[in-house]
Amino acid sequence: MLALYRTTLPALCLSLLIPCTAQALASETPAAPSDAAAAAPVQRQALAERSLEDAQALERQVPKEEQQTLQAGSDSFLALWKPANTPRPEGALVIVPGAGESADWPKGVGPLRRKFPDAQWSTLSLSLPDLLADAPLARAETPAPAPAKPPAEDGKAAPAKDTPADANANIAQATAAETESTDSAEAAPAPGADDKADAERIFARIEAGIAYAQQQNARSIVLLGHGSGAYWAARFLSERQPPNVQKLVMVSAQTPANVEHSLESLTPTLKLPTGDFFYTSLPQVRRAAEARLKASKRLKDSNYRQVALNALPNQSAEQEQLFRRIRGWLSPAQAD
Repeated sequence: MLALYRTTLPALCLSLLIPCTAQALASETPAAPSDAAAAAPVQRQALAERSLEDAQALERQVPKEEQQTLQAGSDSFLALWKPANTPRPEGALVIVPGAGESADWPKGVGPLRRKFPDAQWSTLSLSLPDLLADAPLARAETPAPAPAKPPAEDGKAAPAKDTPADANANIAQATAAETESTDSAEAAPAPGADDKADAERIFARIEAGIAYAQQQNARSIVLLGHGSGAYWAARFLSERQPPNVQKLVMVSAQTPANVEHSLESLTPTLKLPTGDFFYTSLPQVRRAAEARLKASKRLKDSNYRQVALNALPNQSAEQEQLFRRIRGWLSPAQAD
């Protein structure tokens, strides 16, 4: 009897432990995600505009008395104001930077905004928004569906030789690519939509800058565009024709990609005096300037003038040359 007890007791204990262990393992094993959860798209966060980061950096670097927060529709933006160092200023230069440039860009924009107050001109340098065509878009990423298993016959898996290992994967990839292409085509804006939206945002900021200059009792207002900012300034004057802007200065003018109009078609038709300052060192820039000059010659009584500049090895000397040539064009009486 004792021997029987010794043999049955371990078996009984083991039979009780096995179900408990299995239940504990099952509770610790994470549940497999459902097909709906696995296929849920992952939304990428939209990146902040570079212009906002540049403006935040300028707020830490530029004296507070030069900073002005202007309103353009629902957008507020940073502008840098420097009054003329004279009791009777000639006027105000509203500076429009190019793509990727800040309101205090070290080439062209910053030196000019700091130098002209000593030449009896106030300056207001604007911050422009990022172009919508260049902005990174938030997009949904849908994981590729898992390859479908071959149908089973009589409860047995189909032989491997009947279906290549990557056949279903190729089908899934092709389906995913087709779906992504369809979604992209549906989400893509109509041609010119981004161009018009960009123009409206930039025009609103230029108008806010002009309004601020008027509030400072500027006798004369001149738009000065640098790089692609020259394009937007010229297009603003062509489309809006504001009566309170007297001149346009273009420095190293560039036409942005994917826009409706070119500088060659815009600048000759402007009714106000336009000074086109460009550097002759780059062949592509020189050819574009020649095209603008030829277009202006086709029109009678054109107010368009070109000023060719030479690139200098010393950056400070080059910026001083640019300042003096623009000052001489704006105020011939002050020219050296």
